[in-house]
Amino acid sequence: MTENSQQQHSAPTTELPTQYAPAEVEETLYERWVDRGYFTADAKSEKPPYTIVIPPPNVTGALHLGHAFQHTLMDALTRRKRMQGFETLWLPGMDHAGIATQNKVEQQLAEEGKSRHDIGREAFVEKTWEWKKQYGGRILGQMRRLGDGVDWSRERFTMDEGLSRAVQKIFKDLFDDGLIYRAERIINWCPRCLTAISDIEVDYQDDDGELVSLKYGEGDETVVVATTRVETMLGDTAVAVHPDDERYAHLIGKRIKLPLTDRTIPVVADTHVDPEFGTGAVKVTPAHDPNDFAIGQRHDLETMTIMDERGVITVPGPFQGLDRFEARSAIVQAMREQGRVVAEKRPYTHSVGHCSRCKTTIEPRLSLQWWVKVDTLAQAAGDAVRDGRVTLHPKEMEKRYFDWVDNLNDWCISRQLWWGHRIPVWYGPNGEVVCVGPDEQPPGTEAEGWTQDEDVLDTWFSSGLWPFSTLGWPEKTPDLEKFYSTDVLLTGHDIIFFWVVRMMMFGLYAMDGEIPFKTVALTGLVRDEFGKKMSKSNPNAVDPIDWMDEYGSDAVRFTLASGANPGADVPIGEDWVKASRNFANKIWNATRFALMNGATVEGPLPDAAQMSATDRWILSRLNKTVAEVDAFYDDYQFAKLSDALYHYAWDEVFDWYVELSKTTFMAGGEPAKVSGRVLGEVLDVTLRLLHPIVPFVTDALWTTLTGGESVVVADWPKDSGFRDDAAEQEIATVQQVVTEVRRFKGEQGLKAGQRVPARLSLDGTALAAHEAAIRQLLKLQPEGEAFQATATLPVAGAEVALDLSGAIDVAAERKRLAKDLAAAEKDKAQSEGKLGNEAFLAKAPDHVVDKIKTRLAKADEDIARIQAQLERLPQA
Repeated sequence: MTENSQQQHSAPTTELPTQYAPAEVEETLYERWVDRGYFTADAKSEKPPYTIVIPPPNVTGALHLGHAFQHTLMDALTRRKRMQGFETLWLPGMDHAGIATQNKVEQQLAEEGKSRHDIGREAFVEKTWEWKKQYGGRILGQMRRLGDGVDWSRERFTMDEGLSRAVQKIFKDLFDDGLIYRAERIINWCPRCLTAISDIEVDYQDDDGELVSLKYGEGDETVVVATTRVETMLGDTAVAVHPDDERYAHLIGKRIKLPLTDRTIPVVADTHVDPEFGTGAVKVTPAHDPNDFAIGQRHDLETMTIMDERGVITVPGPFQGLDRFEARSAIVQAMREQGRVVAEKRPYTHSVGHCSRCKTTIEPRLSLQWWVKVDTLAQAAGDAVRDGRVTLHPKEMEKRYFDWVDNLNDWCISRQLWWGHRIPVWYGPNGEVVCVGPDEQPPGTEAEGWTQDEDVLDTWFSSGLWPFSTLGWPEKTPDLEKFYSTDVLLTGHDIIFFWVVRMMMFGLYAMDGEIPFKTVALTGLVRDEFGKKMSKSNPNAVDPIDWMDEYGSDAVRFTLASGANPGADVPIGEDWVKASRNFANKIWNATRFALMNGATVEGPLPDAAQMSATDRWILSRLNKTVAEVDAFYDDYQFAKLSDALYHYAWDEVFDWYVELSKTTFMAGGEPAKVSGRVLGEVLDVTLRLLHPIVPFVTDALWTTLTGGESVVVADWPKDSGFRDDAAEQEIATVQQVVTEVRRFKGEQGLKAGQRVPARLSLDGTALAAHEAAIRQLLKLQPEGEAFQATATLPVAGAEVALDLSGAIDVAAERKRLAKDLAAAEKDKAQSEGKLGNEAFLAKAPDHVVDKIKTRLAKADEDIARIQAQLERLPQA
């Protein structure tokens, strides 16, 4: 009836502590799992492979709820596959986090009164490695705390020797294929981090700035241009108008005076200009705006860089040495004094780019940088999804993917940092440019006039190689042969552009068209219980370690999994973690009760003919749950599978089955032995089903129940196909009787555990076999000689008569119900009055009318319910 293939067992035990204490269990269990090699994959195994590479967290980082969320889901996937017999590799590692790590070390130096330039590049890099050794990798210990079943023997770092070799190899290959080039273009420059950053590392937000309209030229040859960055006028080299704009036809081809300078600039005609926007004339600053740069390229305009790397004005004159924002105010004032300010609007809310790391306002800047030519690479990445080789989940995320990959611009990969993979290009004394591969020597020495490029590669460049470089590429290693392509990339939808697309491009290129992963499972972002984004600057930020300390790792994991709908954001609050802690306690207490009452996995399951309907019901429901959970796993529906497991375990096993079986266990004999074996089977399978989500409590309980080595390496349950619809219907009827009588007792103000005399008329129904269990569940006493039925409940073809004469104050209850009935009748009359008023209906909005109709329907329901309660009360 269940496929329950198991490990070799030692003798099970019936002893468990009275309470579950996560702190006493989790660390010991995790170290045992690691020491026994449960998470270490074998590349020589003949088992089918299953591979996930962990999205590498920054070496500077600590575990936050987003990490905990994704790690819980990846751990669940890999634990299940391991139990299903796959050679499972979940590969861990960290990213060197170029900008963030360099900032950390520079902060240390600043505390000593030094800068990186004071100690030099070599010493700075050495100091950064020392910082990494001392402070980096804190998150790895926190991953252990969460229970991550990763293969620690294969831990990688994006700057370790093997991965650095992979970076140099693919750079060389791309360079030789003409897919990496060096060019002067507009880039996003961070004046705080002092480096270029890519488009997707720029966060845009609405800032309150200013829009100033300025008059250029003299006399009849004047134009008015508007700008939010007045300081850039110092670098203007043209004014552009639309070629069909008659207002400026007489100016096209002429030169006009640029205020505050001794220069004149041309008026050019360009179709990029929208004649309907503003004055129809735009200032052109080719060195400080990407659109202006394009205009400059089309018209062969001069480019003038007016700021240094820190955003300080470098143009000789009164503004030289001012910060860009100081210069903005000073130039507006100077233009105002010359009568050239036509209009000023403050505040003017507009979208402004900020560095995603330090939040500094980005400065578009003309700079000589290294680029990846992405057209053919992006085309391959798009085709892999279009033709079904790679599946995005949920499918609706495909549109976002295609919108990005089909419109991808060339990628600026050089960063003006010292920490990272240095660009493997050397420049010779006579203008030579030589790219050096991993097995090649530099073309010459510094003494001979050869120098290596000063820049390092964008961190995302090395991360883009992660699925194959971590497995040994460019060497043909056993790991690469066994575990590539990986099976699932599980990551947040917010980095589909940062990382997913780049891994697709590089993987398909380096691995000759072989995909880096078969499925991309995209998750949402973790938010607080009110749906607000969590951040360190807000009081809603939560350290998951604090919750693990308080409630246990299983509680945190189950809470996160319970909110994981594909692609959707995940709200989470502490009350939900408390509820998950209660679930873990329920699992513990129910298993402890079962062990004390004869639950066992010893011996085969009895035949169905020997079982009670209750036994057959729970086994039928168990197999349906196994099938349901498998389907949800295959569809990455973690919230649904967690809900299914929760309700099966808590409601059906721990509440109904355990409670229905108590009378059987108390009676003893052969039926108790049969139910004990069924209960053992149900708990065994249920604990294995729960294990990938809540690994600690399930392993502690499963080994106690079964005597097995560990549930980590137990077999994943299979649906045997056993179904018993008749038993399910029979127990559903029992549940209906119990639920209806409980509801009635509650309506009469009786406490759940309050005992009352009752007569059960169950003859001729399937309920007769369950009378003892029904009485036990409802706390119903035998009727006795003085029994007088004061209420009779017909339910499910049977009849339950209750004697409430000594249990409630009938007069007080009638008075309370009469008051409630009057209130409901008043609501009904008011609602009917409004709905019967034609004038009201003609004016009222639809949503108001719908609200009144809903109120009327509720009033009708309340009246019917209260009248029924009054009818069932004993006569005074």
